[in-house]
Amino acid sequence: MTTTDVTTTPGRERSAEELKALVEDAQRRFGERDADPDEVLAWAAETFGKKLAVACSMASDTVVPALVSTHLKGVDVLFLETGYHFPETLQTRDEFARDWPVNVRTLLPELTVPEQDEKYGAKLHDRDPGLCCGMRKVAPLDRALAGYEAWVTGLRREETPHRANAAPVEWDEHHQMVKINAIVDWTFDHVVAYAEENLVVVNPLLSQGYPSIGCAPCTRKVAPGEDPRAGRWSGVGKTECGIHL
Repeated sequence: MTTTDVTTTPGRERSAEELKALVEDAQRRFGERDADPDEVLAWAAETFGKKLAVACSMASDTVVPALVSTHLKGVDVLFLETGYHFPETLQTRDEFARDWPVNVRTLLPELTVPEQDEKYGAKLHDRDPGLCCGMRKVAPLDRALAGYEAWVTGLRREETPHRANAAPVEWDEHHQMVKINAIVDWTFDHVVAYAEENLVVVNPLLSQGYPSIGCAPCTRKVAPGEDPRAGRWSGVGKTECGIHL
């Protein structure tokens, strides 16, 4: 479906305590490892319906909203338009929105890139990547997620040490909502295989030396043998934008 900017969200009906109880029930049902993504997402679709959103960076994680859409057509897919994306990332977003029964909703930061440059100086991403990510990624997502009860991510354990203990369903303390990591056990090769078998468009940069893709100024190619996320914020000791911290 056509991409749209976020103007309205479904809103929450359940309290935090009710949502926490759902997490506890799901953890008993699915455990901490080797949960079947389809079973997890079928539960999520039935439990939350339109109050479920999917976050997608339009890299390899397009497989996640594709999976969700088999259980919940028209699901909201949240895409962070930072103003710094590779053209290939925006192309992937538009092709995915065209080919799958989802509603891709583009999240915008409060400041445009020129406005940010005027206020903080040019190339803030080089001088203070944490502040830049906070304004252009974390804050817009925080605002959007406040209108949902649960969100689905493409987070996988193998990506970083910080993600190694992620569960298929967990409580998101920061957002006070349910967080669903349906493909948390998958490897990168598993993701690619699923995309190929199910004709899910993925970012073409993945096959050009970019196994992990973020904003263009903060992403470089990865050399053979390097950690797949070595190309993100290279040289500044940063491995996460802040969304999953």
